[in-house]
Amino acid sequence: MAGVDAFVRWRYRLVPDHIVGEILSKRWADNLIPFLFLLATILVFGANIRDFYTIGYLSDATRQLGEFLLVVIGMVIVMLGGGIDLSVGSTFALANIVTLIAMNVLGWPVWLALLATLVVNGMVGLMNGVLIGYLRMRAFLTTLVTLIMIRAVVDILLLKYSVPISGASVTSALWDYVGDGTLLGLPFSFVVALAIAAITHVFLSRSRPGWHVAAIGGSRRSAYNIGIPVRRTVCMTYVLSGMLCGIAGFLFAARLGGAGADTGVGLDLQALTAAVLGGNSLGGGRGSVAKGALGAVIVLIVINGLVRLGFQSGATSMVLGLILLMAVSIDVRWFKNRHKVLSKVYVSPMFFRLPPRPSTLPDSASPYALNDKLRDVEVIGLDRIEGPEDVILDRDDNLYCGSRHGDIVKFFGPDHQRSEIFAHIGGHPLGMAFDRAGHLQVCVGGMGLYAVSPAGEVRKMTDETNRSPRSIIDDARVRFADDVDIAPDGRIFFSEASIRYESQDWAVDGVECRPNGRVICYDPRNGTTRTVLRNIRLANGICMASDGQSLLLNETWACRVLRYWFDGPKAGKVEVVLDGLPGYPDNVNRASDGNYWLALVGMRTPVLDLALRKPGFRRRMARRIPMDEWLFPNINTGCIVKFDEQGNILDALWDLGGQNHPMITSMREHRGHLYIGGIYNNRIGKYRIPGADRNWTAQDHYWGPAR
Repeated sequence: MAGVDAFVRWRYRLVPDHIVGEILSKRWADNLIPFLFLLATILVFGANIRDFYTIGYLSDATRQLGEFLLVVIGMVIVMLGGGIDLSVGSTFALANIVTLIAMNVLGWPVWLALLATLVVNGMVGLMNGVLIGYLRMRAFLTTLVTLIMIRAVVDILLLKYSVPISGASVTSALWDYVGDGTLLGLPFSFVVALAIAAITHVFLSRSRPGWHVAAIGGSRRSAYNIGIPVRRTVCMTYVLSGMLCGIAGFLFAARLGGAGADTGVGLDLQALTAAVLGGNSLGGGRGSVAKGALGAVIVLIVINGLVRLGFQSGATSMVLGLILLMAVSIDVRWFKNRHKVLSKVYVSPMFFRLPPRPSTLPDSASPYALNDKLRDVEVIGLDRIEGPEDVILDRDDNLYCGSRHGDIVKFFGPDHQRSEIFAHIGGHPLGMAFDRAGHLQVCVGGMGLYAVSPAGEVRKMTDETNRSPRSIIDDARVRFADDVDIAPDGRIFFSEASIRYESQDWAVDGVECRPNGRVICYDPRNGTTRTVLRNIRLANGICMASDGQSLLLNETWACRVLRYWFDGPKAGKVEVVLDGLPGYPDNVNRASDGNYWLALVGMRTPVLDLALRKPGFRRRMARRIPMDEWLFPNINTGCIVKFDEQGNILDALWDLGGQNHPMITSMREHRGHLYIGGIYNNRIGKYRIPGADRNWTAQDHYWGPAR
């Protein structure tokens, strides 16, 4: 069995199964299939076209790509808002003919021809926008009708102006440069397209109107209900699409200098294929300019490649139709089943062997022997609070605790009968600690580290740290800050339980049992935040040691207490203080006699201990049965133990049956009493410690008497 365990241990240590789930959970995972398709396209056509990789071929391709990319960007904007624009091909042809009339027939300057083209195409987009946005007509049918109408206008203009256009000669250096010039070695049209793509990306991802477009595409009714101007925003998307087609047609006219009846024919199919193939959703609300650009490159390579290989235009349209059908199928199926797939692969258990469980039998000589010391504790705030995960007291004997409603509740001392909402933070307050100035530092699940002044003013301290350069997980954001303490020099150290899971998914992290936790240091002197210790199995509970150079840290799923040296000659080292606990350690805090109090949030069970050595079993469990039927850590019974820095257990406090405290996540000693909190409790317990110093307070002991 030892050999089998060793094999399983190394298999799950060397093969990072969780990377698959992490990749699929990323937004950029939608681009994997288009990117692989792009590589395959380049390899196939590169192997069959002789001069595919030459400078001349690439230069011609990028000139076409600049014009085509602008049309695709317009399509992406409309699709992101939940619409579709089938008139882009006709609008592009209209821009081409209007530009040539202005330049070749009327003799206007380049800037005036561009302005006229933008106005004309903007009016076409405005017509679509009014009909679809304000009159609520169907986008597909409306733009189909617009396609026919604009194509008819183009044909009329061609009959009247084709001869004057072909017979005229434009003598303008700027016009020639727009059509054939280069900038930094790149075709001018391609540079223009890149600049507009960058501006559009910022507009869609960093501006309020851009967010409105995505919100409308995601749910038009919900966007309307929250006050977004839906009709105006939808109209704007079609105006932008028309103007982008206008710029593309202007550049096309400058490059070729001619017009024909087939200009823009099939461009609507090509642009739609590029947008969907890149990963933009036909349903709206999901997409980006980068995805559109990726699809534009693929479609342009396919079209040019098929032409170079001698395929007729009908065959090209058929291939594009098949590609569009494939892209739509993938988009629909992936969007529908993504969460199902992710739920099956994201939870990635690994092997872990816990030390033997110590006995807790009442008649044993174990220091953890069961008793009823917490049975008759005094109860504070019964049914007036929900989820007091941590509790803390100030110098004036006022008691503070968090609430799952996002509040910090203050119970006024000395009797703690009267209470008020001291501060509203918004997230669930977890660990708390007072700094030297009396500000309450609070870890907030899903939000980071916050400070609350004595007047109740809330201020964010930090919600991000340095990212691990080799990590597939974006661990820059603080997901699950859960306990905090402050070094003598003012540096704030706080534990983050997991970089993969939010606070509501703590039990899933336990099933996985990966070292996802860490310790983060925030220095208020310069505002910097950095991760100082990684790879902890649910970092949960932190307390400064008496030497001022180290801290005690709970590794919950490993059932042990660690000591991390952040200063001094041992800086950076980690030692095990307590190992093989009978339960899962939560918060740890100082005691009046120089020792430490430790909360055990729940007890180990033989079944789960065994399951931790069977990662394959836990993987199948996560994939095949509902989450509410998973094997989770037992949190129905907890206790409090006192220990010294050498790891000796000095006392154990139990409440058999959990009548007063079914779960214990924290405790604080204050003036001879122990105040007890629990994240799923509706009360705070007050236990009188036999023989404890009735004048001892944690603030005075650590920071000194108030000045």
